Amino acid sequence: MRPPRRVGARFVALLRADPNGVRAGFVALLISTATGLVAGITLGSITGTLEELPGLVILVPAAVGMRGNVFGALGSRIGTSVHAGTFRLGWRIDTEVGQNLASAVVLSMALAFGLAVVAKGFSIAFGVEGALSLADFVVVSVVGGIIPIAVVMAITLAVAALSVRYDWDLDNVAAPVVTAAADTVTLPSLFLATALVGVAGVTPVLALAGAALGVGLLVAAWRSRLPILRRVVRESVPVLLFAGFVSMLAGLTIQGRLGPLVRQPELLVVVPPLLSLAGSLAGILASRLATKLHLGLVEARRGLWRGISEDLALVYFLAVTIFVVLASVTELIAAALSLDGPGFGTILGVVVLAGLIATTLSNFVAYAGALSTFRFGLDPDNLGIPLVSSASDLLGSASLILCLVIFGLT
Repeated sequence: MRPPRRVGARFVALLRADPNGVRAGFVALLISTATGLVAGITLGSITGTLEELPGLVILVPAAVGMRGNVFGALGSRIGTSVHAGTFRLGWRIDTEVGQNLASAVVLSMALAFGLAVVAKGFSIAFGVEGALSLADFVVVSVVGGIIPIAVVMAITLAVAALSVRYDWDLDNVAAPVVTAAADTVTLPSLFLATALVGVAGVTPVLALAGAALGVGLLVAAWRSRLPILRRVVRESVPVLLFAGFVSMLAGLTIQGRLGPLVRQPELLVVVPPLLSLAGSLAGILASRLATKLHLGLVEARRGLWRGISEDLALVYFLAVTIFVVLASVTELIAAALSLDGPGFGTILGVVVLAGLIATTLSNFVAYAGALSTFRFGLDPDNLGIPLVSSASDLLGSASLILCLVIFGLT
């Protein structure tokens, strides 16, 4: 490890050398905070639906996180192509960008169906009473995911184009903005899809159509002759399923403590942005590591820590700042909406401590994921964001519950 003074000096040099990139990263995290709070307010406003539809809260973190995983990885791959000078915006499916976009659509639809099946399995395995049927889970997950695919894809491409135009570092911007957009758009869309739950003659038909579409697209992409599409899908499906599994553990964690959270809605409001920010911060590290590995700036077989001290310093500089902002804005929103909460001092302590714990643990996942995938000849751009995002869901939920216990709130 470098001596602290040397690391600090290099970090200051990094801030001076790339002020636009640092500012862009912070602005991206501010956007992530704002949109995450929108998702949090949405979550706080549908507590009745969560109680009326047992098992839904198990699906929500995985369904929301999956969209961010898929399009966050898309942004990471585009970021690497920008750094390598190969990025060309085009719409033909046989181009590099076209194949990446097609892979995002395929993975979103296929995994929406897969997560619905897993969520039903979780509900049975953990004895959730009165849980949704498999058809209901499929309709909520698949139909609720159609709108987010179009919106988040457009946002991802817009962020990439703006990054090229204004010379931003896409590795600092893509993960926070894309995951936040996915959270904000997916949660209301899932809620709207719950209107189709249990509708006689409609729900079964939509469920069969969703299953056929998801499986059909996956088979076609898995056997495609387009090399980038085929590789991205084959490499991503296992890790995305694993990520969804981990995110559902986060859902079970929240389900187990749903009572105290419902009684103090301010705490429920903070859940989506806190989980999103922890994932976004570690996602910045994962994206920067992937780019450095592809460009040969660090060598996987020699270990990465010596090459990423400045990246870690950047992540924690952004983390402390943004979690203080999150706690402050949450308190203002709670006051404006007359939401019950523990008070500013407590919410500040809970958010900052839980955020830093979750970010630290997620950074270890980012490091281990980038190192191991690259050593095994896989693309860390495909796997880094999903691993980090799903891990941050579980680690963030566990960190939040731990801090609630520490502060005597549960």
